[in-house]
Amino acid sequence: MPNTQPDMIRILVVDDHTLFRRGLTALLSRDPHFEVIGDAADAGEAQRRAQALQPDLILLDNHLPGVNGVDALPTLREAAPQARVLMLTVSEDAADLAAALRGGAAGYLLKTIEGEALATAIRRAMRGENIVADEMTSKLVAAYRDAAASPAPGSPPVMATPVSPLSTLSPRELDILRGIARGASNKEIGRDLGIAETTVKIHVQHVLRKLDVSSRVHAAVIATENELL
Repeated sequence: MPNTQPDMIRILVVDDHTLFRRGLTALLSRDPHFEVIGDAADAGEAQRRAQALQPDLILLDNHLPGVNGVDALPTLREAAPQARVLMLTVSEDAADLAAALRGGAAGYLLKTIEGEALATAIRRAMRGENIVADEMTSKLVAAYRDAAASPAPGSPPVMATPVSPLSTLSPRELDILRGIARGASNKEIGRDLGIAETTVKIHVQHVLRKLDVSSRVHAAVIATENELL
């Protein structure tokens, strides 16, 4: 069933804990632009419901009975090709994060996320952005750095970038980028630099624009490639 209301984001919630599903549904229902059209407790049920309901977005837990969420990604994306999938899990394992992104997830969020931040992440995902929890950014960067340091046999060598994209950033923006690459939140960066969180947010926007990227993760990867840390 396609979405006939362009302003409404139709969501399928997949989690094996009944109380969490109910609480998340209640939380999302407070937003007039969100509609939870169904839920599921395991991967098999999620696939059937995704195929029948054709949601715009699927919130997917990783720790499901039988088949983990990351392993269920291919079948869910086949069942609802137009749906964006956001992992919403307690797992802070870098391997789970990497597997989710390789599997086509639009983002990886932790269940500690605040309700307002979750709503923002959903909207960003529907705009085509890739979203990764701030707490997981440093792990993603570390995994990328390790992969770059040890390329697979037969893969072409990694070529150095001739001109650093960091050259357009001011000293303060470089400090902000270092914080992003460490996986620090805006609040933590502000505390470290002695500036307001709102000021950090503005700097982050400037950094992303100057680097021509849409997410903190991409910015962190650039910082790592250019040995900013």
